[in-house]
Amino acid sequence: MIPVFRIRLLWTLLLTGGWGACVGEDIPRSNAGGDEIPPAHPHEEVVNGSGVNMPAWVSEPGGLTLFEHVTTYARLRAQSDYRAPTPIVSRSLSDLTYVQHRSIAFRSDRAIWREELPFEVQLFHPGGGNNDPVQIHLVKDGRASTIAFDPTLFEYGDELRGLDLSVAPQAGYAGLKILYPLNEVGHLDEVVSFLGASYFRLLGPGQVYGISSRGIAVDVASSAGEEFPDFVEFWVVRPGDQSKSLTLLGLLDGPSITGAFHFQLTPGRELAPTVLDVEARLFARTDVGKLGVAPLTSMYLHGTFDRGGDEDFRPRVHDSEGVLMHTGRGEWIWRPLTNGDGIRLTSLRDMSPMGFGLVQRDRSFENYMDLEAEYHRRPSKWVQVEGDWGSGGLELLEIPTDSEFNDNVVASWVPDELLGAGESRTYRYRLITFDERLDSEILSPEDRAQSLAQVTRTRIGWDALPGQFNPPPRTHRRVVVDFNGGPLQFLPPRAMVSAEAQVSSGEISNLSVQVLPDGGRRATFTLVAEEDRGADMRVYLRLENQAISETWSYLWEPPSAP
Repeated sequence: MIPVFRIRLLWTLLLTGGWGACVGEDIPRSNAGGDEIPPAHPHEEVVNGSGVNMPAWVSEPGGLTLFEHVTTYARLRAQSDYRAPTPIVSRSLSDLTYVQHRSIAFRSDRAIWREELPFEVQLFHPGGGNNDPVQIHLVKDGRASTIAFDPTLFEYGDELRGLDLSVAPQAGYAGLKILYPLNEVGHLDEVVSFLGASYFRLLGPGQVYGISSRGIAVDVASSAGEEFPDFVEFWVVRPGDQSKSLTLLGLLDGPSITGAFHFQLTPGRELAPTVLDVEARLFARTDVGKLGVAPLTSMYLHGTFDRGGDEDFRPRVHDSEGVLMHTGRGEWIWRPLTNGDGIRLTSLRDMSPMGFGLVQRDRSFENYMDLEAEYHRRPSKWVQVEGDWGSGGLELLEIPTDSEFNDNVVASWVPDELLGAGESRTYRYRLITFDERLDSEILSPEDRAQSLAQVTRTRIGWDALPGQFNPPPRTHRRVVVDFNGGPLQFLPPRAMVSAEAQVSSGEISNLSVQVLPDGGRRATFTLVAEEDRGADMRVYLRLENQAISETWSYLWEPPSAP
């Protein structure tokens, strides 16, 4: 499992404007897409100074539901001062390297519900950087009970002999993972894992871990530095004997925000994706500078524009290759990821978005050549918005990196309406795993499925031939965008497919559409860029004035001076 590195940005960023996909003037509701958060139950809380204690949940007639219990807990925490988690491990356990910590393995024969249910739960051992306490509660027959830390649940590698690996029983664990037979009957696979801050990762059939989700993002790419709230407690509800879904709840806590999260997990089978339905009830402890909803974190090293070259035999190295968005007005937008010279922050503006995601479209091993990392099997992940999220932008942060072990891509919905101290807000959405196309695997109404032709290749180079006499300036760029699938697969070569292109600065010339050998279409044009200015470009295909492809969107920037 590739580790997640939390990148804190401590310097001022240059904000480059993204092309406005759709801009509206309506003000979003405080409770985005949801009912009012239920009021606190007067008999369920005990507040002590800056801390909050809640009794263990028990289902009682007229009492709080489990979600209401966790919601009350989150609300009360937001009304008290923040207290950072106290590390629960010894120095020797905290300082374990990644390899050393991996030598601590959960004993599969001790898994919760082993051979009782289709699902199993395994726990992560604290240490190796994941040192903050996470309490795990099991819910059965209307009662929650806490799992005390038990070292006999783990096997310890020989290289750890002589080290102090003690953990107090009341300390809890570092996180948890859920297993289910995704790929073969009788063989359990990891479906979701929660480990580190509010990070979690989700898998569908035939996939291996790559992209991560987070409960919430706060102040991404701000000059003051990013805040990383933590999931501090989980409640895992025992499912029925033949259940195909599982419910778990999480309590999130951070310096400026708390939250109660309800997760409904439905693992995928065969062609069906894995689905995680999420309801997030958020409470602001202080003013939240910038809220990032349904954040996705991934890695892009090279592939679309820059191949491995002499130093890397692999043509592509990335967990995701592009961001996909379905706007409130129904437009599908594809934006390739980059790994440039500097930090880049862009925003696709919208009103009432329908969904967005980070996608690993290329599923061919030959284009990655990595037998160990298996990048061709990394999941794509879609955020299907439930309700009206109002106005805002899909913000994309791209950080330069020279290592595939650093997550350097963050995408999240940033609402225009700020979340002030004492305020609350609810967001509902569905996370869906898929491979290269969303339309054949998404569980959503037909009008929300992707059925248009999609981008399969992007190339940008100097608009000159090798050795050309008196070539044009370097600011003249040849842009090539290939489209496949959707309506194109049913069109004859003679069909009059045209392209529509726009640019924020500079000019576009020589726009044309060509037929590819496989029946797809290539849109190509020359960008005449302005000196020292970026150009945000858009292009899509149409037939008889009707769009038949998604919109390719890309911000070209002039190269930095050597």
